Amino acid sequence: MKALKYLNKYFLKYKGRLLLGVFITIIATVFKLAVPMKVGDSVTIVKKYLNGEVTDLAVVKHQLLINILFLLGAALLSALFTFMMRQTFIVVSRYVEYDLKNEIFQHYEKLSLGFYKQNRTGDLMNRISEDVSKVRMYVGPALMYSITTVTLFIVVVSYMFYKAPTLTLYAIAPLPILSFAIYKLSVLINHRTTIVQQYLSKLTTFTQESFSGIAVIKAYGIEPRTNTSFEELAEGSKIKNIDLAKVQALFFPLMMLLIGVSNILVIYIGGTRYINGQIAEFGTIVEFLIYVNMLTWPVAVVGWVTSMVQQAEASQKRINEFLETEPSIQNLVDESTPVDGNIEFKNLSFTYPDTGITALKNVSFTVKPGETLAIVGNTGSGKSTILELIGRLYDVEEGMLKIDGTAIRSLNLEDLRNSIGYVPQDAFLFSDTLSNNIRFGKENASQEEVVEAAKNAAVHQNIIGFTKGYDTILGERGITLSGGQKQRVSIARAIIKDPQILLFDDCLSAVDTETEEEILQNLHKISKEKTTIIVSHRISSAKNATKIIVLEEGKIIQQGTHNELVNTEGYYKDLYAKQLLEKEM
Repeated sequence: MKALKYLNKYFLKYKGRLLLGVFITIIATVFKLAVPMKVGDSVTIVKKYLNGEVTDLAVVKHQLLINILFLLGAALLSALFTFMMRQTFIVVSRYVEYDLKNEIFQHYEKLSLGFYKQNRTGDLMNRISEDVSKVRMYVGPALMYSITTVTLFIVVVSYMFYKAPTLTLYAIAPLPILSFAIYKLSVLINHRTTIVQQYLSKLTTFTQESFSGIAVIKAYGIEPRTNTSFEELAEGSKIKNIDLAKVQALFFPLMMLLIGVSNILVIYIGGTRYINGQIAEFGTIVEFLIYVNMLTWPVAVVGWVTSMVQQAEASQKRINEFLETEPSIQNLVDESTPVDGNIEFKNLSFTYPDTGITALKNVSFTVKPGETLAIVGNTGSGKSTILELIGRLYDVEEGMLKIDGTAIRSLNLEDLRNSIGYVPQDAFLFSDTLSNNIRFGKENASQEEVVEAAKNAAVHQNIIGFTKGYDTILGERGITLSGGQKQRVSIARAIIKDPQILLFDDCLSAVDTETEEEILQNLHKISKEKTTIIVSHRISSAKNATKIIVLEEGKIIQQGTHNELVNTEGYYKDLYAKQLLEKEM
């Protein structure tokens, strides 16, 4: 139960509703108790009439009519309060489910990139969906049935002892056996349910990755192999689900067997004691039969509830693992820190904590507002790492990174990231309209601003060529668009934000040189007072930059302007000559 203590704050939050639920449960139980009493009373009256103890039929009919009306009223009121009880507890469980899912999602958003590199998307999804659903069953049905069971058992057994103590002992004797058997069965069910959940996580992860990478699967023609892998997982899941179903199938037969034993004991012992005159009224036996059947389900629920609690404990433990994970990137400053965009790297070295790969070695440079820095180099030379450090997706451990003369950790994280427009190397678009994907950079942007940003990114003509224009709904990850169109929509998304710092991570690699030139000219106009950093493999993207640095294995091997570098022997001149030759061919 240790993991479930985390939910205590929600119980306190909704304590008013829960206390009301307990009060309603007690009232509903009292009305349930009245039904067997009147049934037993009615049987006793009929028995007395048949034995000749009561001779006036009109009196019997009148009493039976009163009992019937009382039964109807009690049944209706019991049903009403039971409905209110379920509404109270189940609604609270839905509130807790809502709060917990929001808390988990918000925490997911705070966690750093390293966390997502170490955990699979399918597992993250399973914890916020399936695991939270298991916890909801504990907060709702498990809690409701526990309170109902305790209340009903106290009220009913107390009354049964009052009516016939010895018969009560015989009547409830099989119930502890039933509860223990259900508990043992529930432990087995819980174990097999955990295995089923693990297979569900594997299936979710596999299908999510397969659908996300469907283009690669088709391109390599490995559909049969993928189908085989899925069938193996599905087969394992099927077998584990069948194993679970076999155990669950024992639940109700076992319960019915022990209910039957209790009924037989009541009839035999009760009948014997009635014949011997130890029980005064025949209706008491009928009452007890109803009471035993009323108690059987709550007692059986003890095992079921135990199973639900165990499953919720396991699920909450999995949830807590992530909720207790602290983001490695913390906002250390509460006050606002406006950003102008003066960026300085000083003797900075960086090693990725999750892989141990050293990406940057003793890097130093500065770039001021109004300037454009281009970064050129081979794949894996550390170009993207520089942009990630400026966005504080990772923290600097060796050397110094300053913005406006202040160490980056001493800036308000929210202000820093709000001042940055970042276009990643892998353009990611959401399954929404083109307009909303561009507006993602500025939620309250007008349609005119959206169109202007699209024009500056040279994607406006493509968009108006679609049947629904800016209202076109994109497929997952923007799969409906070409690579170049996705890159340009991502650029528009950064531009519309009007940030002080613009970071472009090789985001023109999929567009032709003519479109590239148009975008660069537009960027030059809109970034006159902004700090711009362009990472590129193309000299055409870098040549107009204020300053160019060349990286190799994390070190700066060249730096200067385009004219300086093309006239100096080295990587940049060789790359320029190679790309010039390719263009001429």
